[in-house]
Amino acid sequence: MAFYETLKLEKGMYSAPGKSFTQALEELDPSENYRGTPLEGLDAYQRQLKRFDIRVSGPGSDLVEKFFQTSDSTALFPEYVSRAVRQGMEQADLLPNLVATVTNIAGMDYRTLSSEPSDDDKSLKPVAEGAVLPQTTVTTKDHLIHLYKRGRMLVASYEALRFQKLDLFTVTLRQIGAYIARAQLQDAMNVLVNGDDGDSTATNIGTAGGAVDYAGLVSLWAGLAPYQLNTMLASTTTMQQILALSQMCDAQAGLNFQGTGKMITPLGATLLHAPSLTAKGVIGLDKTCALEMVQAGGVTTDYDKLIDRQLERASISVIAGFSRIFDGAVKTLCYQEQE
Repeated sequence: MAFYETLKLEKGMYSAPGKSFTQALEELDPSENYRGTPLEGLDAYQRQLKRFDIRVSGPGSDLVEKFFQTSDSTALFPEYVSRAVRQGMEQADLLPNLVATVTNIAGMDYRTLSSEPSDDDKSLKPVAEGAVLPQTTVTTKDHLIHLYKRGRMLVASYEALRFQKLDLFTVTLRQIGAYIARAQLQDAMNVLVNGDDGDSTATNIGTAGGAVDYAGLVSLWAGLAPYQLNTMLASTTTMQQILALSQMCDAQAGLNFQGTGKMITPLGATLLHAPSLTAKGVIGLDKTCALEMVQAGGVTTDYDKLIDRQLERASISVIAGFSRIFDGAVKTLCYQEQE
C-alpha cells in the first residue's frame, strides 16, 4: 500500500500556522517521492482525491456526498471549495495586469515603504571625484494599509448539496471567486485614484467628465513620463468611446481584437475593461511600479453543519488590501466619479 493511502487526515491540518492544507499534506507526503511513477504530476491533495476515488470535474464527476463517506475524506472538502474559488478568482482576475508586487503578511497591520524622489533625484547627474553621492530616502508610510475581508457564506440543504454533481457545484464556487476578484479590483482602482490614505488623488489630465479622444490619450502618455503608459482601465461607457476612435479602426488593431479578443490602443498600452468602474474617464498606469497588493493568507474556507436544520455551511473569505508605490506612476484622463 502506497504511503499516501495511509495518511490520517483531519480538520486540524487547516490550522497549521502559515501553511495551507496542501502545504501541510506536502510536508507529510512530498511529491518528489513520486517521480517516475504513475502519480508523478499530482500534488499531495490530488493524490488524496485519487485515494478516495473522488472525481471533481468532467462528465464522470461524482456527487458532492462522495466527500462525506469517511472522516478522512470529509477533511478534503474545504480545500476543494478553496481551490474552486481560487479558479474563479483567477479566471476573472485583472489584478495581475495592475499589481507590481504581492506582499504576504501574517497579521492585519502593515506599513509599506515610501520613496518619492524629486525630478532632480531621478536625473542622476554626474558626481565629481570624491564628492558625496546623492541620496534616495526610503521610509515607512505614516499610516497602515487598509485590508478588507471579502467573502461569502455558502448555505445549502443536505438535498441541494449532497445530491448534486461536483462539476456543477464547482461552477457555483467559481462564480463566488469571480465576485471576490471583482470586489478586489474595485479596491485596487480606488487606491490607484485616491491613494492608500484616501487623500492622494492621482493627477487628472483633461476636462473631468469629458469625452476621451486620441489627443487625450497622447496627453496621458506624455504626462506619465518618465514612467511608461502600459496599462489603461476604462468603464464600459469609456471603452465604447475608445473603441469608436478612428485610430482603433486600424486594420492591425481590428485583426488583433477579432483574432484574440484582446483590445489594444494606438499607444501600445493594454486596455482593460472594468465594468465595475463607476466613473467616466481612464486610469493610466505603469504596472511595473504603481501598485502593491498586500494579502493576509489565501482563500480561507471553514465548514460546519447545522444538524437541526439539515444545512451545510461553508464560509469563504479573502483578506487583502492595496498600496500605491509611486504616486507619479498613476494618472487619470477626463476622470470623474458618476453620481
